[in-house]
Amino acid sequence: MKDKRTLHLRVQELCDCFADADPLREMAAVSKEEDKEEGAVKWLALAVLHGIDRAAKKITITRDKDGGISVTAKYRKWELPSPGGDVGKRIFDVVQEITHIEKRKGKTPLAIGIRDSSIEITVELETDGETGSVTLEFPE
Repeated sequence: MKDKRTLHLRVQELCDCFADADPLREMAAVSKEEDKEEGAVKWLALAVLHGIDRAAKKITITRDKDGGISVTAKYRKWELPSPGGDVGKRIFDVVQEITHIEKRKGKTPLAIGIRDSSIEITVELETDGETGSVTLEFPE
């Protein structure tokens, strides 16, 4: 039976589920997820939690023309654990579905509820065929 919850709701549920976990440790294991969509949703939730926990300004996931995925956080030059190629590719689809950014480039606010509070992050998506980036920008 297909899960009828929206991807946005699933990200929020996973934020709640992993609120007490170590986001970096959990992110490192995401590339092994069998269900690539679930891995993508989980990685996004963990990236939000990591950004909140470490007071990040922004976290960017970048896909190169060969399908390689890299992740950087602005607060310092530090690469976060990559979700791997398959999950990383699916993250772009999940972000597009959650934000409804239909064009090759767009930016929109996204509210994420976590337990008894919420945070509004800005999501920026840029795609150009096989390459692109997703940036999660956190409030000051």
